[in-house]
Amino acid sequence: MKIALMDSGIGLLPAAAAVRRLRPDADLLLSNDPDGMPWGPRTPEDLTERALAVALAAAEHGPRALIVACNTATVHALPALRAALEPGIPVIGTVPAIKPAAAGGGKVAIWATPATTGSPYQRGLIRDFADGAEVTEVPCPGLADAVEHADGDAVDRAVAAAAALTPADVRAVVLGCTHYELVEERILAALAERRPAGLPPIVFHGSADAVAAQALRRIGAEPAPGAEPTGSLSVLLSGRPGRLPATALGYAEGRILGATAPAH
Repeated sequence: MKIALMDSGIGLLPAAAAVRRLRPDADLLLSNDPDGMPWGPRTPEDLTERALAVALAAAEHGPRALIVACNTATVHALPALRAALEPGIPVIGTVPAIKPAAAGGGKVAIWATPATTGSPYQRGLIRDFADGAEVTEVPCPGLADAVEHADGDAVDRAVAAAAALTPADVRAVVLGCTHYELVEERILAALAERRPAGLPPIVFHGSADAVAAQALRRIGAEPAPGAEPTGSLSVLLSGRPGRLPATALGYAEGRILGATAPAH
């Protein structure tokens, strides 16, 4: 069983690690686009062209499913990717977990890239799924890029700036960019510093676990976390065979993948 994941960079690591935890026996194919990153500043048409190239490169290796582990690519390119690959290869997009975050009511913050914050796409999700919760959209300029390059100081600066825009008494935070899940603990620490005493811990809502579970459902596979860890890992860099980037090993998710299935 081979499952492919795609993103411009290492934002696919959380979803890949989630698939690895659910199915240690699954072969994983990570299709990145170092030649074209970052995707965020590109026009929708240009981004779609890059995403299609990355997806088609992965499709040549015969995966049973493709996870689009990038919120921006999901927004702009998902219809084109599905038109190109389905029904042969199910394509699973990544959507911010606004609905489950809003289910508990109260104040909810959505951390996302500046391009996504305030976009018709995100506003539509809030309108359709916020269910009366008080939602604050928080732009996080530079955070995804800092995470991509494993620049700890830049991550801390970007996180601090976004935390300052987040209501101190927020109940839940939605991580609306896959890169952000790699620094969840830093985000939590920054928010905790500003949190009034006596309030319960903030509930984080990422997308990696839900996306991994959905990929298995789409191919009719059951979770089997106790399976033998026989799954391999392969990497494509703008279509070329490569290795897991060194920056990936700076994160727990990257180390999980590197330890259980060395890149080749």
